[in-house]
Amino acid sequence: MKGLIKIGELAQAVNVLPSTINFYTNEGLLKAAARSRGGYRLYQGPYAVSQIKKIQKLQTEKRLTIEEIKKLIT
Repeated sequence: MKGLIKIGELAQAVNVLPSTINFYTNEGLLKAAARSRGGYRLYQGPYAVSQIKKIQKLQTEKRLTIEEIKKLIT
């Protein structure tokens, strides 16, 4: 599981709450790469960071809804 990070580490890297990452994951905007032995979601660091930044940019700059963003990136 080399190169994978936990949700807390990802949240800290992009300065959002873990609940935001959970929301993006549950909505299908962000994919967890695996699960730890303890059941924690693990994410590919660079991919997940860039995906979250892309989502945030579409939300803030383009003022798109989650449904609109889903159509663009899934």
